[in-house]
Amino acid sequence: MNQRTLLITLTGPDRPGVTSRLFTVLAGFPVTVADVEQVVIRGRLTLGVLVAYAGGPPTGTGGTLGGLWTAVEQVASDLDMELEIATGTVSKEKRRRGRLHVTVLGAPLTPAAMAGISGRIAACGANIDRIERLSSYPVTCIELAVSGADPMAMRAELAAEAALQQVDVAVQRSGLHRRAKRLIVMDVDSTLIQAEVIELLARHAGCLDEVARVTEEAMRGELDFAESLTRRVALLEGLPEEIFEQVAKEVVYTPGARTLVRTLKRLDYRFAIVSGGFTQITDSLVKELGIDYSAANTLEVVDGRLTGRLVGEIVDRPGKARALERFAAQAGIPISQTVAIGDGANDLDMIAAAGIGIAFNAKPIVRQAADTAVNVPYLDSILYLLGISREEVEAADAEDGVVTPYR
Repeated sequence: MNQRTLLITLTGPDRPGVTSRLFTVLAGFPVTVADVEQVVIRGRLTLGVLVAYAGGPPTGTGGTLGGLWTAVEQVASDLDMELEIATGTVSKEKRRRGRLHVTVLGAPLTPAAMAGISGRIAACGANIDRIERLSSYPVTCIELAVSGADPMAMRAELAAEAALQQVDVAVQRSGLHRRAKRLIVMDVDSTLIQAEVIELLARHAGCLDEVARVTEEAMRGELDFAESLTRRVALLEGLPEEIFEQVAKEVVYTPGARTLVRTLKRLDYRFAIVSGGFTQITDSLVKELGIDYSAANTLEVVDGRLTGRLVGEIVDRPGKARALERFAAQAGIPISQTVAIGDGANDLDMIAAAGIGIAFNAKPIVRQAADTAVNVPYLDSILYLLGISREEVEAADAEDGVVTPYR
């Protein structure tokens, strides 16, 4: 027997009891619920309910199909809402291939940007199944559930449109893996914190300009990192070891860093830092933020002064990738469930090895290599790529009594 459907859509001011009132009326008729969707924007509710019935018009305590129609119209009238009812037939919906999450970040996010992104999605032959806002400040973040798309083709198309519209766009596959526990591995200098630690040390040594020049060459990939680090560290010879305590006080976290780490730890994610900087500074970050794993270089100190040399193996570009793999093994998390975040050429191997590689306010060479780029200055925007909304973060903070300025 063929099944028929009614799509009932109520639109109007949101208030408690709307959903309950509609379903109470529907309960008086021999219909089944096939689908439900509800969204509230600025206090205005749109509720859509798809019900199915077999054979002829459904009859029940409310009478015929006409009775159902009348009963639903009465609900809309009582609630001062607009009503739309459409009839149809049930067709077995084939599972669409290529289910993706497309996350769009903008500060601001303009209609032109959304037009461009949605146009590119349509041009790929894909469909937008659902749209949800994850954040309205300090950046606007919109997540789109998309089906019928080839991930690589979609990523290429949307990357081009993102550059044109000056927004950030991430494309990720849907699935259970998105809800699984993950390992987040992050660069430190100019990512977790807002400076290069070696430049903070160099300022005290009086060689900032020379160190900054070599640092920039290394970050652009124009100079081997190990060689550049050795050259820069040599310039620090003679500094007293007390300088570490002073420089630690000068470190400024990137906006949103504390929120990011606090939220991920609350969700039982593992968080790691891997740095071409120095353990004498990163150890204090680990202690303050409760970071699970860390790897960095160590400056040699003899008789209370820096020798201008390093101790042990240098944490360079391949060393960062090895650290990611080591941390994942220690956490019992597959590499596919890791997220690597960085900004310089030294992070490229780590970004390539991770399940998702994110370029955060990065050099062009890193943006091109990463799965996605975030160019807003707020580190906790990374949460949105994991499907975590700002409302969820703030609700959890309030529940835990966390009251801190945005940082």
